[in-house]
Amino acid sequence: MILHGRPIGREHPLFLIAGPCVIESREAALAVANRLQQISEDLDLLVVFKSSFDKANRTAGSSFRGPGMDEGLEILAEVRAETGLPVLTDIHLPDQAQPVADVVDVLQIPAFLCRQTDLLQAAAKTGKPINIKKGQFVAPTEMKAAVEKVQSAGAPAVMLCERGTTFGYHNLVVDMRALEIMAETKCPVVFDATHSVQLPGGRGNQSDGQREYVPVLARAAVAVGIAGLFLEVHPDPDQAMSDGPNAWPLGMLDGLLRGLLALDAVVKERLLSVS
Repeated sequence: MILHGRPIGREHPLFLIAGPCVIESREAALAVANRLQQISEDLDLLVVFKSSFDKANRTAGSSFRGPGMDEGLEILAEVRAETGLPVLTDIHLPDQAQPVADVVDVLQIPAFLCRQTDLLQAAAKTGKPINIKKGQFVAPTEMKAAVEKVQSAGAPAVMLCERGTTFGYHNLVVDMRALEIMAETKCPVVFDATHSVQLPGGRGNQSDGQREYVPVLARAAVAVGIAGLFLEVHPDPDQAMSDGPNAWPLGMLDGLLRGLLALDAVVKERLLSVS
């Protein structure tokens, strides 16, 4: 699979999807994106900027959802133009697919919606690459059906993203076997290290998280041999308007990535030598 002119897959260097969970403001989005662009240059790393114009699945109805599609797409277009980074965002409804695809490089299907056939097919018909997040309630073997839905509707490129599985109330667990199982679809597999440490509904009217375990899970996933890593990052996670407890501090991103890229290089060399 080619993304932004670069090949991605478990036989190629790790790439990164990163950004704040939700677009908080134009200024905030551009500040994060410009820092990610600098990291991309410094590390020779493909970075895809991610942020949502609408978080339609917040725990509480009163929680901040974002600027909405019209303003959000304007901001994402500006991020893309100013930084040169490819851009990814979520869609929640079939009629959002084409307007969003006109602006961004990758469409993302949220985990809660990975079985929504109409949404998957609408995304596929845009011709844009799609990142399908595995539902917390879905076995990795079931993601083959999601891939078949979008491929049969014409999707040219599909990625699958692991983000943990429901483990009782307010907890997720990551089965690293899922990364290998989903790789059997021949689609690039991405690991979402930040949502995997989320504690859904852990604060009653909002989710909690354990960001201290992000590096642990990220290292484990890279050791398996993944195509890409997904990290929600924020300059001040404790003040983030969505998913702060599980977001990784932007100021600590460079250090985390350098270790992961070194590990990825060793793993990919070993994988290629035995393939």
